[in-house]
Amino acid sequence: MLRIGSVQLDSNLLLAPIAGYCDLAFRLVVRSVPGYAGRPTLGLACTDLLCPQALLSENDKSMWLAATSPKDQPVCMQLYGADGDIMADAARWAQAHGATTIDINMGCPVDKVTKKNGGSTLLCDPANTVKLARKVVRAVDVPVTAKIRLGWDDGRIITHTLPPALADVGVAMVTVHGRTTEQKFRGHARLVTPGLDCIRAVVEAMAKAHPQVPVIGNGDVKTPQDAKRMIDLTGCAGVMIGRGALGQPWLFRDAAYYLAAGEPPPPYPRHERARLVLDHFENLMRLRDERIALTTIIRRMSWYSPHLQPWPHLKRDVQPIKSADRFRDFFRAGMERIKQEEGETPHPVQAA
Repeated sequence: MLRIGSVQLDSNLLLAPIAGYCDLAFRLVVRSVPGYAGRPTLGLACTDLLCPQALLSENDKSMWLAATSPKDQPVCMQLYGADGDIMADAARWAQAHGATTIDINMGCPVDKVTKKNGGSTLLCDPANTVKLARKVVRAVDVPVTAKIRLGWDDGRIITHTLPPALADVGVAMVTVHGRTTEQKFRGHARLVTPGLDCIRAVVEAMAKAHPQVPVIGNGDVKTPQDAKRMIDLTGCAGVMIGRGALGQPWLFRDAAYYLAAGEPPPPYPRHERARLVLDHFENLMRLRDERIALTTIIRRMSWYSPHLQPWPHLKRDVQPIKSADRFRDFFRAGMERIKQEEGETPHPVQAA
């Protein structure tokens, strides 16, 4: 379990905010995977990163990115920006619209975010970043967290300075992606190194200054073994999983069991994996429209396909599908084939 300020979570595994991927439709899929042997799976899921100005204007795109539901709890809404007053106003909006926690994005390396002085640009001006965090913390009654990187580059590492300073002003948890902004997603996440530029350095610095504030490790977690390695090497209180979960939303189920039992659970059945893809599609149909649902699920097939094999030509065969009914028929037929291959008795698959 994991505690963030006043919020107690059932698991120390968190779903990262990934722009363009971790929308409500996908979060509901992740949450729907049952734990194995009673192990709790997902502790907290995050929305896509949210522009505070767009959120306050309630434009259509921002409302979709911030969308949540009673089944999507607990949920973190992540904000990015550099204006403390606007960020505080957006945090109030987020609390009023269902956020369990609010995260300040200090780690996004993407140009369209950093050029607006948001994301990991905040790492370059620690004093003003701390002031911004103080305003957000004081604006709301829910815990405020921060997601950071190791620094802008190897010459501007903040692992031992900024995280404790954020905790000084009330930030209740810090998540660390183990790369610098300059690295973007190249190379490997740094878990532990002889110097200060690693996730472990943040854990050690926070343990000295604010032992009650958890540090979460993030980066390169694609298997249950990766999650355990992250915790063992860094001493972090939990793990945030991002891209590793996009094609295997059952990863939280597997990782939770592995962390508790020291061995992986039986593989999540392949026909149930296929069912999750169909559930994802049905969520998109319910929340968006047929065009967006089809476009999204077909694009996501490059993530799902490796975990559904053997299914010859899956990515190729979904490309020409132009209707929701055709996609449903295609996937239900595939699920029945998988059940036969797995030695189960086929039965009709009900619509989600």
